[in-house]
Amino acid sequence: MPSLSTYAVFVATCLALLAIPGPAVLYIVSRSIDQGRAAGLLSVLGVTTGTLVHIAAAAIGLSSLVLASTVAFSAVRYAGAVYLVFLGVRRLLTRDSESVVETRTPRSSRRLYTQGFVVNLLNPKTIVFIFAFIPQFVDVKAGHVGVQIVLLGLTLAGLGLLSDSLYAIVAGSIADRLRGSRAVARFERWFGGSILVGLGVAAALVSPHRSS
Repeated sequence: MPSLSTYAVFVATCLALLAIPGPAVLYIVSRSIDQGRAAGLLSVLGVTTGTLVHIAAAAIGLSSLVLASTVAFSAVRYAGAVYLVFLGVRRLLTRDSESVVETRTPRSSRRLYTQGFVVNLLNPKTIVFIFAFIPQFVDVKAGHVGVQIVLLGLTLAGLGLLSDSLYAIVAGSIADRLRGSRAVARFERWFGGSILVGLGVAAALVSPHRSS
């Protein structure tokens, strides 16, 4: 297991990195602004579940296989990009939320959770980050490398859950206070849709950073 000092440095580094908003945070904020705090928090749970899947994959070596294969990595990258662009374009073309009476398009909890899960599952930056970052704190000599990766990964996921939830609550609370007019609804639609499309384009441009 990593030493206490190493673990403390890992936690501090995670907090510093999480303070910088990434694609997942922008997705969560767009959902929170578009549909409120509850939708944002459900998206957070989906995103966190996607992170846990990547951690499990890293523990058994699948992430390294994806990164080692250009074809596999490209497939994940473009699938994630297409999904984000699809969500963004659909949001931009949906005008129901601009009605003052019906300010939001209803979404089921399962749908919001699933979309957050798929977005992060197909996020190549998450794969690269977990593969490149977590191993730096693994003590190979201590053995049980898989267990160490799981421990560090769960710590990262837990801290991410807390920080992402904070973003969702703040963004959703602000949006809820302003919600009700056509102008605000129009802003929500264009902001949310544009962010999703932009994230999709950015995901398509990600290149794997292999370490020797």
